[in-house]
Amino acid sequence: MNNRQALFLEGPIPRALLSLALPIILANILQTGYQLTDAFWVGRLGASAVAAISVSFPVTFLVIALGSGLAMAGATLTSQYMGAGRQDMVNHVAAQTMLMVLITSMFFGALGYILSPYLLELLGVAPEVYAGALGFMRVSFIGIIFVFTYAMFQALMRGVGQTKIPLYIVIGTVLLNFALDPLFIFGWGPVPGQGVMGAAFATLVTQALASVIGIAVFLRGRHGIQLQWRAFAPDLQYIKRAFFLGLPGSVELSTRGLGLTVMSFLVSSFGTLTIAAYGVGSNVLQVVTIPVMGMSMAVSTLVGQNIGAGKIDRAARVAQLGALLSFCLLTLLGIVAWLCAPWLVRFFIPDDASVIAEGAHFIRIMCLAWGGIGIQLCIVSAFRASGNMLIAMIIAMVSQWMIQFPLAYVLSKHTMLHAQGIWWSFPVTNLAVSLISICWFARGTWKDGRLTEEDKQVVQTTDETILDEGIH
Repeated sequence: MNNRQALFLEGPIPRALLSLALPIILANILQTGYQLTDAFWVGRLGASAVAAISVSFPVTFLVIALGSGLAMAGATLTSQYMGAGRQDMVNHVAAQTMLMVLITSMFFGALGYILSPYLLELLGVAPEVYAGALGFMRVSFIGIIFVFTYAMFQALMRGVGQTKIPLYIVIGTVLLNFALDPLFIFGWGPVPGQGVMGAAFATLVTQALASVIGIAVFLRGRHGIQLQWRAFAPDLQYIKRAFFLGLPGSVELSTRGLGLTVMSFLVSSFGTLTIAAYGVGSNVLQVVTIPVMGMSMAVSTLVGQNIGAGKIDRAARVAQLGALLSFCLLTLLGIVAWLCAPWLVRFFIPDDASVIAEGAHFIRIMCLAWGGIGIQLCIVSAFRASGNMLIAMIIAMVSQWMIQFPLAYVLSKHTMLHAQGIWWSFPVTNLAVSLISICWFARGTWKDGRLTEEDKQVVQTTDETILDEGIH
């Protein structure tokens, strides 16, 4: 642990970034295997089944996003306290964060389960898609508690700089999911096939297992965080602090989730072919952004720990290097995707020529500005890690509601582009938001975000009371 902290706070920045990012990238690649495995097997059921998952995902993501601000606050505080050498507060923050995540996930999961049919009716889902989407959505909401719990385990472990343990857990659970998906989707022997809903069942089982293992790791306390059962007693002052710190994060992710949902309304209005092409393109985008997502998470950990240690200039250099590397990598992947677009679509839907053609067209338009995504992800991660979640929230709202959706609506409904107008909204938005992020980063106001300073008001929330009262 001491050697790792010395690397993060004093060692070469490229080495520190890569030592964090590589295990995260591998874990994210494997974890994306959940969605890829689902898409691969569900694709064998036809375009309607793929459309069912595509329509369901933005809705479940929105509900998850509503409770994610508290999780983001916990991860930010954990990394900064780790950088400041406050192991007592690291443990306290981790326990309280897990408690809040469990409560919020149960509430939103139940709410989403009840509202699922009404949400699908609002989306105007086609009759041939409705049944599969409803089953998939409801099972997904049941499993939200496990998705939340394990996501928090990963985030907190990243906050203390431990990225290998989550990788080992993901390896096992993804292999299990790969076996369970065809079993639950198509059935075998006494196990009946559940169709699209079977994919959600497989994910639920494996995420539940991952959550149990994660909690056990925390309770054993050998990897940077030590939890004890008594630490889960509610600390109202910390909860209040985390609420106000994390509220912009919840609004940010909810804005993104709601934007995806509203975009699904727009996509659905063009029929099953467009929905299927949008779903495949979204899966491809998710895959190609895995490396830069890992880099942005590494940036977040290093920025948070260096700010906690008072090394603000080093934190800025971390963000700049991460953004540059991510831009170069995604630009290269964009070139490859443009050349290989039809083959990428065939991986998901091998036998539908119309979906292959439309999906390839979507990918070739969308990939034109992928480099901007890399810049945006790393800079916004630095904002969050510094505690300036309000900036990240504003950028998300501008991206979704002032640029992408208005542009997609106007181009698709009021020009000859039709569905292609939706596709063109992606590169324009990525380019614009990356420029906005760079300008805001250059202002330097995000540097005033050291949450561990006792003599500083933190994001206008509760001040030093937690420390003064000796909650260590």
